[in-house]
Amino acid sequence: MKKQRLVIRTVILLVLGAAVAYTLYANFTKDQVQKVAVGEKAPDFVLTDLEGNKHRLSDYEGQGVFLNFWGTWCKPCEKEMPYMNNQYKEFKDQGVQVLAVNVGETDLAVNKFSDRYNLSFPIVIDKDGPVQSAYGINPLPATFLIDKDGKVVKYITGEMNEATIKDYMEQIKP
Repeated sequence: MKKQRLVIRTVILLVLGAAVAYTLYANFTKDQVQKVAVGEKAPDFVLTDLEGNKHRLSDYEGQGVFLNFWGTWCKPCEKEMPYMNNQYKEFKDQGVQVLAVNVGETDLAVNKFSDRYNLSFPIVIDKDGPVQSAYGINPLPATFLIDKDGKVVKYITGEMNEATIKDYMEQIKP
């Protein structure tokens, strides 16, 4: 009986030790998720917008692209959307496009959000997360500034104000 208890306790301790080791490993390596590096070509993708139109990132070469990853439930994302929309209206005729990638929500939720803020830039939905994975997105909001040659100029996480968004759009204007 005592041997059996000793074996069970040993197994439990080994499992707990493995769980602690895995948790520590995961926490120390989570920042090492391979993001697209500044100076690299942005990974190409094709996603569909709310009107059913396909958007291929490489089709925007020759223009600057403000590539924003967001969610309707993300408060910082919600705050910056109207600023992005204002600056999109200012810069779209100067060769800067906004492409907003929603991270896997329903068309209904994204449409409601878009209508509430009267957003005019293309919104595409990354249904199963392949684009989010390719770009190593975590946390939201996350924005990549892509130049006219398709290269990443800057990677930004967190909420931006309107002046910052304007400055970033100036940086990628062709």
